[in-house]
Amino acid sequence: MQQANLIIGETDFVRLMAIQPPPDLRAELERAIVVPDESMQPGIVTMGSRVRYADNETGARREVEIVFPEEADPALGRVSVFAPVGAALIGLGVGQEIDWGFPGGGMRRLTVVEVIQPGGPSEQN
Repeated sequence: MQQANLIIGETDFVRLMAIQPPPDLRAELERAIVVPDESMQPGIVTMGSRVRYADNETGARREVEIVFPEEADPALGRVSVFAPVGAALIGLGVGQEIDWGFPGGGMRRLTVVEVIQPGGPSEQN
């Protein structure tokens, strides 16, 4: 599968690189297209955005908020960008898919269904 083009805003990129991301996430960030924050499209997964995604293998759909590690709270759907699903989704756009390794050694293909930006309209896709 061709790798998805990841897009990340300058502020998120700088902050994530400063907190020493795990190797898999660091590799994704290093290949991302870094753009000025004001140029970010609303349908791109950013820090603080809520993401609805589908697991293509199981058909399960889930909604999570991608947050920095210190803000994570799985009970509230707040997933760290350092967690496998957070690292997989950051920088993807609506309709994009990514294959990502999960704990236990399994690969999953995830598809971004919807992105809801903080403080934005309820649907931005």
